[in-house]
Amino acid sequence: MSAYFDYNATTMVDEEVMAAMQPYWRDCYANAASHHAAGRQARQAVENAREQVAAALDAHPAEVVFTSSGTESNNTIIKGVAKMAIKNAVAVSAVEHPCILCATRSLHGAAVPLFLAVDSNGRLDMDDLDDTLKNNDCALVSVMTANNETGVLQDVAQIAERVHAAGAFFHTDAAQAVGKIPLSFAASGADAMTLSGHKFYAPKGIAALIVRRQVPFAPLLEGGGHQDGRRSGTENVPGIVGLGRACELAAARVEERMTQFSNWRDKLEQRLTAAGAVIFGAQVPRLPNTCYFGFPSIDGDTMVTMLDQSGFAVTSGAACASMKDAPSHVLLAMEVPEAIARTAVRFSLGADSTEAQVSAFADCAITLAKQLQQLSAVAVED
Repeated sequence: MSAYFDYNATTMVDEEVMAAMQPYWRDCYANAASHHAAGRQARQAVENAREQVAAALDAHPAEVVFTSSGTESNNTIIKGVAKMAIKNAVAVSAVEHPCILCATRSLHGAAVPLFLAVDSNGRLDMDDLDDTLKNNDCALVSVMTANNETGVLQDVAQIAERVHAAGAFFHTDAAQAVGKIPLSFAASGADAMTLSGHKFYAPKGIAALIVRRQVPFAPLLEGGGHQDGRRSGTENVPGIVGLGRACELAAARVEERMTQFSNWRDKLEQRLTAAGAVIFGAQVPRLPNTCYFGFPSIDGDTMVTMLDQSGFAVTSGAACASMKDAPSHVLLAMEVPEAIARTAVRFSLGADSTEAQVSAFADCAITLAKQLQQLSAVAVED
């Protein structure tokens, strides 16, 4: 049996999303900025999708800015707020996606990048947050809703409350959360939230930044003044339509998938831990579809390669960092020893997963672990 278990890296496009997009490739292909009838038809499709995204995420349509990727959304808010702010510090958690960490490190001029500690479970260290807010003039704090590697969930509402009390804006990267847990922009307390379509069955190349109108930020892309000047560039009408429909479907299906995935994930983890595996972040709330595990003394990349040869697609960490020969920065921030961090394998469930596939994966992973451990023991004896 073979199966794809790398849904945190990317998802397939849902058939209903494809059907919604199809007319906008050829039949309704006009530029949404054009004022003729065909252009107005494209504009209406864009605005309908904006309303769909807002309804699914409990936001106002005017707060939705369409972008090309989660990376663009994150760079827009980090760099845009820093450029406009009188305050000079931007603080982000040490376990953020690389696009947040790199955008923060790249800030120049008077901007001061700060990095917030997490505990051994990967949850934000609230004392460090409080100290950082007290001792620095922060314009923005960014903490992701759900970690892309461990699946660990942050208490974003509590973080937002503390950030606001210090007079700063709060952004959360929710790219991994949409469709996996119930999500409300209003309830989160965030001033800005990032979504990425290809994480929840929309196409690659379309995303959104939900941002409250009172948050001042300089646009990352300038030009024709599209989307009220917040993001210039000809709108990707098919992609935007697909994102709107994908958001609707995600909101409608989230409860059922949460129950199903958490059940399968828990059974998998019971078997893995019984065979000696370590589950990273297991002591705190996590995404129901995500299992980040490692077998002591077994290199994660080696395990991933052998699982792939057996027909199972997983990864040793974030797909965006897969070319780097280094242990996960997320696990190192959690103070996991480097030798253990190098064992990590990320397994993530999605729409086409089945219980039989999960069981077969567990069989395969445990068998491979035993084989590799035996080979390691022989090598040590030699």
